[in-house]
Amino acid sequence: RGTDNSKMTEAIKNGAILIDVRSQGEFSMGSVKGSVNIPLDRLSNQLGKLKKDKTIIVFCASGMRSSQAKNILNRNGFEDVINGGGWKNVQSVVENK
Repeated sequence: RGTDNSKMTEAIKNGAILIDVRSQGEFSMGSVKGSVNIPLDRLSNQLGKLKKDKTIIVFCASGMRSSQAKNILNRNGFEDVINGGGWKNVQSVVENK
């Protein structure tokens, strides 16, 4: 089951918001260009800053935390959320779009 990279490429071209839900320490070791770091445990408090009319791509180290992040966003009325999986996967899509 992997991530649908063609859907993600399209979303990124259309200005999707990239949210890295890893810890700040992990984020500082390397991150996707243009992404915002909102650690999973802070996501619920940051929902007010996100736009519901934009596609949101969430990702982490392996896809586990981003899967939880997608559920949180979906439950709070964000319908257009893509779990990008690991950040290296998202990075490869961003660099090759």
